[in-house]
Amino acid sequence: MEHQMRFLLNGSEVALTEVGPADTLLDYLRLTRRLTGTKEGCAEGDCGACTVLVGRLTPDGLIYEPVNACIRFLASVHGCHVVTIEGMSAPGGGLHAIQQAMIDHHGSQCGFCTPGIVMSLYGLWMADPDAGPARIETALQGNLCRCTGYEPIIKAAVAAMDAGGQTADRLAVERDRVAQQLRAMWGQRVTLEKQGQQAIIPADSADLAKVLAEYPGARMIAGATDVGLWVTKFLRDISPAVFIGHLMKDIEITDTASGREIRLGAGVTYTEALPLIARHLPAAREYWLRIGGWQVRNMGTIGGNIANGSPIGDTPPLLIALGARIVLRRGDNRREIAIEDFFIDYGKQDRAADEFVETIVIPVDENAQLAAYKISKRRESDISSVAAGFAITVDGGMITDARIAFGGMAGVPKRATGAEAALRGQPFAEAAFDAAARAVADDFTPLSDMRASAEYRATVAANLFRRFWLERSEPGLPVRLDQAVGA
Repeated sequence: MEHQMRFLLNGSEVALTEVGPADTLLDYLRLTRRLTGTKEGCAEGDCGACTVLVGRLTPDGLIYEPVNACIRFLASVHGCHVVTIEGMSAPGGGLHAIQQAMIDHHGSQCGFCTPGIVMSLYGLWMADPDAGPARIETALQGNLCRCTGYEPIIKAAVAAMDAGGQTADRLAVERDRVAQQLRAMWGQRVTLEKQGQQAIIPADSADLAKVLAEYPGARMIAGATDVGLWVTKFLRDISPAVFIGHLMKDIEITDTASGREIRLGAGVTYTEALPLIARHLPAAREYWLRIGGWQVRNMGTIGGNIANGSPIGDTPPLLIALGARIVLRRGDNRREIAIEDFFIDYGKQDRAADEFVETIVIPVDENAQLAAYKISKRRESDISSVAAGFAITVDGGMITDARIAFGGMAGVPKRATGAEAALRGQPFAEAAFDAAARAVADDFTPLSDMRASAEYRATVAANLFRRFWLERSEPGLPVRLDQAVGA
C-alpha cells in the first residue's frame, strides 16, 4: 500500500500525500499551482471553461481526452498525465497551431471560454487529424461561448486540422516516454488522507472488493459526472471515497447459444463504448452522442450511470429495452440480474452496501427494430426530460415482441408494459402504435419538475410511439430537425 498519489502535470512529475476525496483538479491547478488559464465557469461540468486534457493508459496505449477539471477529483488523476493550456506550444516554442488559428479566424472575444475550447480542439486535433465540421461540432458540445458564436471557432478548428503537425507535437514525440513513466506509478493500492477525510485508489478489481469489505458504506466514484456536483453544488461529505475510474475496462463481443452479446466492464466510458454502439446498435448512435458533452462522455461510465439509480439516467431506458443484464460482485461472489430488476424504487436499488456493478451484458438482436429517443430543453449537453428505448420485433408483418422503457416518467427507469401489450400480436401498422400511445397513459404517473410538467411528459411519451411508426413507415419523412452529428 502506498500513501502518495503520483501524476504528470504538463512537463513535470507531481507526488502528493495530503489529498482529500473532495479536492478537485480545478482547485489544485488554479489555487495551488497558479495555472489560471483553466477557468471556473459553471462548476458542474456543463460550460467547458475548465477543460484540460488527461492522458491515461489503455490497452491500446496512451490516449489524451478532454475532461472537465471542475468535477474531476484530484485523486482520480493518479497515474495520469494532465495537460493544461499552459502546456501547449508549437514544436519550436510560441503559439500552438490551434491557438494561432483561433487568432487568425477571430475565434475569441472576452476569452473566458477560450482556453477550454482550445483544449477540446487540441484533443480532437490529436485524436482525429482529418476531422471535418460535423466532428468538430460534436467535440465542442460541452463548450459554451456567449460572445463569439461558433462559426469562427469552427473555421479556426478546420484551419488547425488543415495545418497538421500532429506527429511533431510534444504529446506525440514524448508519448512512449510518458507512457513508461505512467506505468511505473501503478501497482499498489493508494490510500490518501487530509483532515480526516480518506481517498482510496484500489490496485485492481479484486482489491476493490477488499476495499469495500474494509470500508462499509464507502462512496465509489468512477467518472464523477454526478458525484462531482454533490461536492461543488451541495458541499456533501463523500469520505471515504473509492476512486474506480481506472478499473473494469474490459470490452468483449461473445457469441452464445442465444445470440451475440456485448460485455462491457462497468468502468467503460461512453466514449470507449461508442465504436461498439455504432457498429452493433447503429440506431442508438445519435442518442449516445447526446449523452452530455464530449468531456462528460470521456469521464462518465456506463456502470456509474446504472449504479446511481437516477430515474433520468440516459443509458437505462435503452439497456432495459435491449434486455440487458448486469453482474454484481461482492468479494469473490457474483450474481447476474436483469437490469430492469435492479431498480426497485426512487433511490433504492438491488445492491448491498459492499456490492458493486462489475459487468453489463447487452444482447444484440439483429431482428429487432431499435430506436432511442432523448427529449431535453437543449439538444446538446443537457439532462433528459424524457428518454425512451424501443425494441420491436416484427415477423411476417406481425409484431411478435415489444420491449419499451422510459426514463423521466417514474421514480425509476421502467418498462411500459401496457403499451407493450397493446403492440404484441398486432399487425405492424399505424393503428397498433396509436393504441400503444393511448395505453402508455396507464403505465406511468409522471411528476412535474423544473425540466418538464407531468402533462408534457405524458404527451411526449405518447407521441414517441407515433414518431417510431412514422420513421419506419416512411423512411426519409422529416420527423425531426436535421443536424449532422459526427463520431
